[in-house]
Amino acid sequence: MAADAAATVGPVRLLRADALPADLRLDDDLLVEADSLDVLPRLPGGAFDLVYVDPPFNTGRERRLRSLASVRDEHGDRGGFAGRRYRSRVVSDLSYDDSHEDYLAFLRPRLEQARRLLASHGTLYLHLDYRESHYAKVMLDELFGRDCFLNEIVWAYDYGGKPRSRWPAKHDTILVYVRQAGAHHFDADAVEREPYMAPGLVTAEQAARGKRPTDVWWHTIVPTRGAERTGYPTQKPEGVLRRAVAASSRAGGWCLDFCAGSGTLGAVCRQLGRRFVLVDVNPAAIAIAAERLGGEAPARPARPARAGT
Repeated sequence: MAADAAATVGPVRLLRADALPADLRLDDDLLVEADSLDVLPRLPGGAFDLVYVDPPFNTGRERRLRSLASVRDEHGDRGGFAGRRYRSRVVSDLSYDDSHEDYLAFLRPRLEQARRLLASHGTLYLHLDYRESHYAKVMLDELFGRDCFLNEIVWAYDYGGKPRSRWPAKHDTILVYVRQAGAHHFDADAVEREPYMAPGLVTAEQAARGKRPTDVWWHTIVPTRGAERTGYPTQKPEGVLRRAVAASSRAGGWCLDFCAGSGTLGAVCRQLGRRFVLVDVNPAAIAIAAERLGGEAPARPARPARAGT
């Protein structure tokens, strides 16, 4: 544990569970290392334009991302150019436990808080996969009201294994609910456009301008050697979150992610001129997010924790 329980990390204020004030004021951008259920009730109600949350998908197994580097070693186990030998060493080894005995019991109190924290024009984006999305939608209908359901977004990608015994699962589901039906903020013109799949069917002017995304988002994962890659096991691409933040929050508005992972929401908010609160219980995630957002959290051993962005 660092000597100071609260420290400034660049322009971000870092807080830890053992020094949380009774009420968290929204002045600095916040990066909080604590259980979200200890943090959310301390935040002011109705303060957030957008809540994005990418909770664990409840796969029932540990998720791990191990990074390797190759170094020259004449006794190494790998061959290379011109007969050179190399050995591999582990640079980083990050993991979290993606298993909950009662997943909805884990989600429900946090989503109740998310609803309380949203402004009347605010929007929730809940990022799930096929294992839990249908159960979560029924629960959100109950918590928010069916009239507050806005969209089911399908994020489609193409990577990883492709089993031959079934259709390969290559999409996530993002459930979108608003705090108050008909009062939500949505700026369609602020969203980055994408190419038409059949540009020959539209005018040259339309093809050059591109089209607004629909509720099916074709977007690659974070490339293995891409500039935004942090090494966090479940990091989501900035392009996916940028669409949500651009459409559903206002300039200078506050955004919240309480399963923050590597801090992708904060990075996107920085790009778009929004404010943010990021919460995660995993010290390894907080260290990555802190470095990504302008500073470096004190190094400590990682422990299994929840998924995030």
